[in-house]
Amino acid sequence: MEHEFQDGKEEVIQAWYMDDSEEDQRLPHHREPKEFIPLDKLSELGVVSWRLNADDWEKDENLKKIREARGYSYVDICDVCPEKLPNYEAKLKNFFEEHLHTDEEIRYCLEGSGYFDVRDQDEQWIRIAVKKGGMIVLPAGMYHRFTLDSDNYIKAMRLFVGEPVWTPYNRPHDHLPARKEYFSKIINRGGNQTVEAR
Repeated sequence: MEHEFQDGKEEVIQAWYMDDSEEDQRLPHHREPKEFIPLDKLSELGVVSWRLNADDWEKDENLKKIREARGYSYVDICDVCPEKLPNYEAKLKNFFEEHLHTDEEIRYCLEGSGYFDVRDQDEQWIRIAVKKGGMIVLPAGMYHRFTLDSDNYIKAMRLFVGEPVWTPYNRPHDHLPARKEYFSKIINRGGNQTVEAR
């Protein structure tokens, strides 16, 4: 299932290493020179992604297959923009705090665009730009954050296994089982190192 629905994925999902500037979080934050990352590298970090037909999401058989294969029983749709999200500025600030969840974070971009930032094995920030048609799964226990880009709009489908739990655990929460499991499986590739709080 991870290998299906990959055609043209680079047109709706791109990734690159971020610079360290304190400029507006909604800017691209490319390094100089730009350092793009192949999507295979994201797979190594446990990030799963697809390209789907966002214009036909209600009848899309491919979305149905993904939901069945991965057990995504819950679905809702949210608009993140100044006009539609109550407490917009505060929410955006919260989304951009580095955090993890004890379950996967699944987002499917139906309209607009946004940035999901994740850490690589060396703690460097990778910015993942997701546009209409891009669907992304961040694994449980992975530190990440989200922001809109300068267009200030995304309409996203949120999916979940069972009843949704949206609790963010702001860093550091290295003691959580989900973090320890992610660390040993992905970062440490099954080794026995202890997770260090940074």
